[in-house]
Amino acid sequence: MNKNLKKIAILASGNLLPGHPDLRTDVFELDEEIGKLRPAFAAYGMELDVINWRDAPGVAADYDAMLPLLVWDYFESNEEEFLRAMAQICQRTELYNRFDIIQWNINKSYLENLSMQGAPTIPSRRVEHISEAEVQSAFSDFGCEQLVIKPDIGGGAWRQVLYKKGDKYPAKDQLPPQGALIQPFLKSVVTEGEYSFLYFGGSFSHALVKRPKDGDYRVQSIYGGREEPYEPSQQEREQARAVFDMLDFTPLYARVDLLRADDGRLLLIELELIEPYLYLEFAQNAHGDGADKGDGADNKGAQKLAKALARKLGI
Repeated sequence: MNKNLKKIAILASGNLLPGHPDLRTDVFELDEEIGKLRPAFAAYGMELDVINWRDAPGVAADYDAMLPLLVWDYFESNEEEFLRAMAQICQRTELYNRFDIIQWNINKSYLENLSMQGAPTIPSRRVEHISEAEVQSAFSDFGCEQLVIKPDIGGGAWRQVLYKKGDKYPAKDQLPPQGALIQPFLKSVVTEGEYSFLYFGGSFSHALVKRPKDGDYRVQSIYGGREEPYEPSQQEREQARAVFDMLDFTPLYARVDLLRADDGRLLLIELELIEPYLYLEFAQNAHGDGADKGDGADNKGAQKLAKALARKLGI
């Protein structure tokens, strides 16, 4: 083995790794992403391992950097354990995105911070504990017929509810376990889809649109959602970039997720800085060509991420 290779760990949740008794149905996304990243990182002298984030603190010193890109269970009431693990890791090796960025981004209260800076966000009501009274009050505040109720620490539509005015109130185990955001439902997620803009090292890489299956509103593949490549207009690029530029730091990787408002503006739904799926299959040269076809060696998105990390590591 080349001793000059930098060792990089991609951190994943246990339910994405071989041998887990309850593998996620979207485990194929791990294979897809690592398949694109591995050859791109190798071209910059970096070797990738995929390890369980719970095991990462114990081996952090063996790696030059760790990236929690696939930690898709940290929000399932595991956030305190996750933050402890990330704090330990950053004492022993490089962590990207940085620990302070993870702390800031883990709770959706960051959306309030960005909104105060002028980011166009979905109107939100944040509560410490969800209750029927809070929900009914939100209907009045927003003047809408449907609400989305989501955990303030969550992802992948976990413990998220679409609630229509007048329907039976959801069961406790369907609702967020603690703090929550209550937002008016934007029908554009069904009629148009949710847009994602990917940035690596501060530079735009690619965009896509995610659409739910018929009869649903959730865009994740685990619920039957599907994705399509998307070429944003210059105005859309500028709208997404304006959100990104409000940060006073430059994350190694970021995904800006947006929904269309009734007035045509793109509104921020999430700024993903911890474990965003990168949708590298929609980057330029996603499938390579010639002898490299299918292995991701020419994937421009993976290359941009690898180059940005290599620069941070002084390669």
